[in-house]
This record gives sequence, structure tokens and C-alpha cells, in this order.
Amino acid sequence: MNNYTESDLLVWKTLAQRQLKNIPNKASTAYIDALDVMEPVLNANEIPDFEKVNQWFKTSTEWKIKVVPGLIEVEDFFQLLAQKTFCSSTWLRSKDSLDYLEEPDMFHDIFGHIPLLSNLIFSEFVHEFGKLGCQYLNDPEKLVQLQRLYWFTIEFGVINEDAKIKSYGAGILSSFGETNQIDEQAANFHPYNINEIINKPFRTDVMQEDYYVINNFSDLFNSLHQLKKTWEQTELVN
Repeated sequence: MNNYTESDLLVWKTLAQRQLKNIPNKASTAYIDALDVMEPVLNANEIPDFEKVNQWFKTSTEWKIKVVPGLIEVEDFFQLLAQKTFCSSTWLRSKDSLDYLEEPDMFHDIFGHIPLLSNLIFSEFVHEFGKLGCQYLNDPEKLVQLQRLYWFTIEFGVINEDAKIKSYGAGILSSFGETNQIDEQAANFHPYNINEIINKPFRTDVMQEDYYVINNFSDLFNSLHQLKKTWEQTELVN
């Protein structure tokens, strides 16, 4: 973690400070609370040290971060989640590319994803998601459906809090523009329906046009178990 330059630190600080100022009343309460409790190891003033973050998680939900060079195979990704391991790159976008990336950098991985892994219910949802993926590694169709579920929840999920739609997905909360798009409701918002989501393709090269609104993380967790039950029953019939 000592290889970062002053320019890297400036990028991290700029991105983090901008989002910390931007997300109050736009991000879910759970995400805001998670950022607060993780402040000693995740803040705007220093690029996170993964070893310190992993030590912090040992007293929380026992997740850990694994460094990866970039995007990894779907099978490896599910297996890591099933072991309560979240993968992250270590590279940071340049100061000339603060708002557009072709693939996720460390700010997306760490600022976007890591905080909610300290939330008990959301943490278990992600863990169970990984285990379900491992169960169907030889079923390409179900793996695609799980990728869609990941996209519309963990990456681009929104929640209804006090009659307002707020963001909890990492792809939103690591993006200044998409956070504001949700707040301005400049998109289509649909009731959360896991069966609809797993059959909906998505695009990675634009800001999203459709979001699925949950009422709480328990509904999210329970829907995954219902999906697993449905798939297992189908297998028995076949």
C-alpha cells in the first residue's frame, strides 16, 4: 500500500470527499451508518490499507479483501463470496477520469462495496449469494440470472426509506452522477421482483435506466432463499 503517489492520494481524497458531501439523504441509512463505524479504516484522508480493513472486519462480520488484478472469472468470484472474501483491484482512476471508467477501480470496490459488508443482514445476503452461485457453477443459465441479480441489487440497488428512494448499490454510491440521478428520480423505478430481475439483461456502458426498489434488506435476503427453494424444487420435478 506504500506504492501510491501523491496524485493517487489526491484522486482518492477528491472522490471520497465529494461523495461524503453528496450522499447524505441520498444513500441508505445502513450505508451511512456503515461508513460511520468504519471511519477509522475507511475515510477520505488516506488510501485504505487492506490489512487494516481486514483486521477491522475480524471484529465485525468477518469479511476480508483479496487483491485481484482486474475482472476475474465468474466462477472464482462466486467462490470468493462464498468464503466471505470480496475482491478488489488496487489501481485508482486518474484525475482526468474521475467520472468515467470502463472497469471498476479501487474507489468503486472499496468505497462502494465494502461498507455494507459490515451490515449483518446485507453481509449475509452477499454471502448466501456467493454460496448459491457455487451450487450452480455448471449451469450457465442460472449463473447469468445471478449476475443480473447482482447487478440490480449489490451494484445498482435502491431502497425505499421514509417514502424516499435512496441508494445502497456500490455502482451508484461510487458515482457522483448516478447518485444524483437516483435522488432526482430521473429514471424508471420498479417494485423489487426477483423473478423479473433475473430475466432482465443490463448494460454496463451507460447509467442505468431501470432500478428495483426494496423496502428493507430482510426482503432482499428472503427473496434469495425463495429463489434457491424454487430452483431446487424445479430440479426435483425434472
